[in-house]
Amino acid sequence: MADRRRINGPSGGTTAPVFSKYISQDSKDLGRPPRTRAPNVLRKMFLKTGVTPSASGSAYLEMEPSKSPSAIAPGLASLHPSGLKLTCTVHGPRPLPRSAPFSPHIILTTHVKYAPFATRRRRGYLRDSSERDLGVHLETALRGVIIGDRWPKSGVEVIITILEGEEDQWWGDDRGQGSISAGEWGMMSVLSGCITVASAAIADAGIDCVDVVSGGVAAVVRASQGTPSPTMLVLDPVPSEHQEIVAACIVAYLPGRDEITDLWVKGNIGHGTQSSSELPSYEDLADNAVQAALGSHRVLLGALKETADLKLGR
Repeated sequence: MADRRRINGPSGGTTAPVFSKYISQDSKDLGRPPRTRAPNVLRKMFLKTGVTPSASGSAYLEMEPSKSPSAIAPGLASLHPSGLKLTCTVHGPRPLPRSAPFSPHIILTTHVKYAPFATRRRRGYLRDSSERDLGVHLETALRGVIIGDRWPKSGVEVIITILEGEEDQWWGDDRGQGSISAGEWGMMSVLSGCITVASAAIADAGIDCVDVVSGGVAAVVRASQGTPSPTMLVLDPVPSEHQEIVAACIVAYLPGRDEITDLWVKGNIGHGTQSSSELPSYEDLADNAVQAALGSHRVLLGALKETADLKLGR
């Protein structure tokens, strides 16, 4: 259904023009942003709660962007690799309307939306299928955390706005095509950040939970695309830094209870019976995603402790 009350922008990409002295070079000469981190090292993360005073709880999360190669001229923002910036607001718990049927537990509603300027390809004002998928996975991850029996016939809304999202691949790989990559690997990192920032906002709202949930993502990457080169397991992958991503896994993990509330695996993955020279197994990929979630959990606990000390005046 089209939004007839709004003048929408063009459906195609709206990236600022790139001048001929840049497009005359080969994309390989411009340089893919390298991964300077070790395979088991996460990006730096900034997390802060209480950024929206009008909401019951709120949080802001920002991930460190990739290092720009020296070949890219400074100031050409359309060619610089993007990071991840998310903001989350929680409204509730509040009573449901009188017309709503009785519910013995709280009704959780999640809404994930890309800002129109969040990615290189401009997003629409109405949610598409990928944003609805992110909302479903986020609801699944949070439903096993909130103690819903304490708020009968009540509802809570978790709204996440993606101010800057992960690109699905390096801009030089699809230059001139004007279409989003079919892989959509950036959604995995976005969902991991959504789970972490939503957990911080729910804790800031004072909603009782069994534990704080954090998101983590791991991937199997290959150095050369389309060739039988050896694969490698990495934590917190950035799609623009790797030539090819074979498989990725995202988990929502509860460290205190050692439970996983949501698991999403995408791509070609091996089994435990395969030899070590082939693809890593499904269990290895999930275990590495849990390790990434533990790293996010430490940042989450630090942000919540800082907020608690600020509220108590310590």
